Parts: sequence; C-alpha cells; structure tokens
Amino acid sequence: MATATSKSQTGNAWPLGRKVKYTAAGIGALIVLWFVLNFADIREQARLGASYGAHVTCSCRYIEGRSLASCEKDFEEGMEMVSVSDDSEHKRITASVPFLAKAVAERRGEFGCIQLNQKEIDALD
Repeated sequence: MATATSKSQTGNAWPLGRKVKYTAAGIGALIVLWFVLNFADIREQARLGASYGAHVTCSCRYIEGRSLASCEKDFEEGMEMVSVSDDSEHKRITASVPFLAKAVAERRGEFGCIQLNQKEIDALD
C-alpha cells in the first residue's frame, strides 16, 4: 500500500526526449571521430577521382572529339562527386571534388593529354 512518503518507481527513469538527445549526440560524435580519423584517406580518394576524371575527360574531349556531356558518361561508378569544366581555348579540362581536390589535364600536341602538377596549376590562377 502506497503512502504519501513513498517514492514513485518511475521517477528515476530518463525521459524519452533525453535518451534520444544523448543517443543522437553519441552517434554524431562517432561520425565526426570517424571523419577526422579518415580525412587523409578521403582527401586522397577525392584527388584520385579528380585526376582520373580530368585525364579521361581530356582524352575523350580532345582526342576522340566527343562532347563534354558524352564524356561524363565514361566515368566509373562512384564518381558522382567529380565535376568537370572545359577550357576549349587552351584544350584544358579541370575536374574537382568540392572542398577536397582539383586536377587539370591539357592536350599537348603529340603527347596527348598530360596531367598538370600543382606548380603548373597554381601558375594558371
């Protein structure tokens, strides 16, 4: 029999809203930790994707003579983040992954499409 001085058994349990907040914060912290620990790998994968995209698109556009839209169909699965732009005056393709990587390839006569190094890319800007 309950008396006025006895404590309720449900008073010690956390409310559902608080549980959801702490669970969401814990999951968010794990995601941030995973991203921090894997950032170098993510950046290198983005650089690789941008380099591949620039080279393939340059070859497609300036050696095969296809349109830029047609060349984007040659991208491998997983390259949705790579965007390309065309500088037809200089026969140059720039591919980038937003905030992570940028690569440039240009057609150089008999040598075909050549990937520019960072020093050459910096000189373009």
